[in-house]
Amino acid sequence: MNSRRRGPPLAKFPRFISSDRSDRVAEAHSVAVIGLGRFGRALALELMTGGADVLGIDLSEDLVQSLNGQLTQVVRADSTKREALEQLAVHEFDRVVVAIGGDISASILTCSVLLSMNIPAVWAKAVDDQHGLILEQLGVDKVIYPEKDMGRRVAHLVRGAALDFIEIAPGYAMVKAPAPSSILDKPLGETGLRRSHGVTIAAFQHGESPWDNADNRTVLRSGDTILVVGKTRDAEAFAQLL
Repeated sequence: MNSRRRGPPLAKFPRFISSDRSDRVAEAHSVAVIGLGRFGRALALELMTGGADVLGIDLSEDLVQSLNGQLTQVVRADSTKREALEQLAVHEFDRVVVAIGGDISASILTCSVLLSMNIPAVWAKAVDDQHGLILEQLGVDKVIYPEKDMGRRVAHLVRGAALDFIEIAPGYAMVKAPAPSSILDKPLGETGLRRSHGVTIAAFQHGESPWDNADNRTVLRSGDTILVVGKTRDAEAFAQLL
């Protein structure tokens, strides 16, 4: 077991556990990440950057050693064993993410054990639709499809001029794009965007300045970047305008 101290020991993390699994914590201050491959490693390190206390768990000693000193605590353990997870006080974490991808059986068994421990929220990575369906049937709170989601995102970017693309919900997206000339140099409230294009500009950036919220009084200039929100087809079509 290797650790880097940041605040109280893991076993003394505050508990946000309810007998009703529908009562969720609003923000995760402590997260256990099980499975430290490419996805799990990137997730754990980003959570640390965001200020969360992170416990990393993996069966591979090499992966555990590679993260020594970079997480609050990183441990070699078999996550399919309930006693191992109980010894690590995983049930005291706000959220647990199962990032196991190479061994579907281990992923399913781990999720099954976690769901029996009354953890506030369990998220899990799925490698395909069948794996995801099993996780959903178990009762996992959020099933993640990293490869599938990234593939869809890149496909949208490859098709056009958008600088970035995020699907917020099925059929609804936020697109980052250059501001088209047709809406420059006049308040957004006078452009009739919602009526003519079915989209809303949520935020904008002048050059390298910080991003700011947009409203009806916002005036965009040449070279500005915008965040467009709307139905996926409408937002993408608007992002193609010059």
